[in-house]
Amino acid sequence: MRNSNSLYVVIGALIVVVAGLGAYIYNEKTKPTGVEMSIGENGVSIEQK
Repeated sequence: MRNSNSLYVVIGALIVVVAGLGAYIYNEKTKPTGVEMSIGENGVSIEQK
């Protein structure tokens, strides 16, 4: 019984890792490209994405 519980924990952990990696990759691919401008306490900042 103990071995089957360990197997379920390992499978659950793998599912969580795969879901997290998929969400990260989706987020990286949907980032907008171009120029980002921000105004803060340090002045104007311009970054090319």
